[in-house]
Formats: sequence, C-alpha cells, structure tokens
Amino acid sequence: MTEKKATSDNATTEAPVGDTAGPDVSIMDACIAHAKEVKATQLELIKSKGYDFAPEFKDMTIQLYLLGVMWRFAENMGGADDARELAFAALGELFLQERMPKQKVVKRIEFLKKMSKIEEDHNALAVAIGYESEPGDNSLAELFDHYIDDTQVSGAFWRLYDRGRKIMLYGGLSIAFFVIWFVTLFMPGNTTIAILAAGLIAAALFVIPVFLIGIFIYRTKIKKAKQAS
Repeated sequence: MTEKKATSDNATTEAPVGDTAGPDVSIMDACIAHAKEVKATQLELIKSKGYDFAPEFKDMTIQLYLLGVMWRFAENMGGADDARELAFAALGELFLQERMPKQKVVKRIEFLKKMSKIEEDHNALAVAIGYESEPGDNSLAELFDHYIDDTQVSGAFWRLYDRGRKIMLYGGLSIAFFVIWFVTLFMPGNTTIAILAAGLIAAALFVIPVFLIGIFIYRTKIKKAKQAS
C-alpha cells in the first residue's frame, strides 16, 4: 500500500461512533452513501456464486471490506485527519442506520478494529482488498474465493455446530426433566436437592458424549481439510 495509507494506519486518534464534528461530517455522509452503493453492487455480483459461509464470518468479511472501501474514499475526499478512523465512525453510523442498537454498535466496532489487523500490524485481507477495489469490479468475489475451501468458515460446518448446540441444549433439558419427573413420581421420599442432582447428572451423561462426538467430528473435518490442501 502507499506511504499515505501507512501514515493513516499508524494514527491513534479515535472518533466516537456517530459523533464526528466539523467538515468531516459531510465526508462521513459521503462515505456511507458510497459504501451502500458499493455493497449493493458487490452483493448483486456475487449472488450467482452461491457462496456458503457461516453467517458471522460473511457479515464480518463484508464489514471489513466496506471499511477498506470507505477508508480509501475518505482519503480521496480529503479534509480527514485520520481517514481510517473516519471510516470506522462511518461504519458505526451505517450500523445505526441499519437499526443496530447503539450499545451493540460500539461493541461491534471494537471487535472489527481488532479483526482489521493481523500479525506485524498489517491490514486484514478484507480491509486491503476493499481499499484497493474499484467501482464495478469483482473484488468481493475475489475476497470470498480466498476462503471457499476453508472448512472452519463454511456454512455446512456452521450448521453442524448450530445443530449440535441445539441437540445438547434441548436434549439435556429433556433428559433432566424426564429424570426429575420419574424420581419424583416413582421414588418418593427423596429430598429436592437429591432430585435436582439426579436430573443434572442425567443431563450431563447426555451432553458430555454429544460434546465429545462433536469435537471428534470437528477434528476429523479439519484434518481432512488440511490433508486436501
């Protein structure tokens, strides 16, 4: 990246989410409008690709990509002392416009700031590609193509995890309820603590094997993915 970009990257001044004063307000509004246009165009271009990623990974990747887009746009607009921080402020304002709760916006921006950097203080791939993107190009598809064979961020793997989590939760609760009902009805005389303990033990005997099976499946899939690569 250019020397100008590196200078912006090293600046430490942080602007509160949704609180940018002076001439930067118009620049931030322009950044948001530009980001919305780029997002709509890029999502339309990748619609036919059929990417299947975990929702959290897909959202984070697009948000970091838009950060890079707005960062470069703010620099080209001029008048911003720290274009990168202005881009973060614009991203936070964009979240607010999308009706994300303000408290969640603050936490999300903090998370994205951490994820926007990798080792040796380099920009994350999504930020770098967003920064270098041009109107109407296939940069978002290029970005997602880097992760298409990554098992850990695949939609199928996420659905497996989500299904396993629900099985442990609802299965454990069902087993605990059944055991508590059975002990209460057919083994009278037990104390309340003993009945609850029986339910918890029964739930644990169900949850622990399911959890271990999930870990085994996870390790197996990751191992196969590494061997394939």
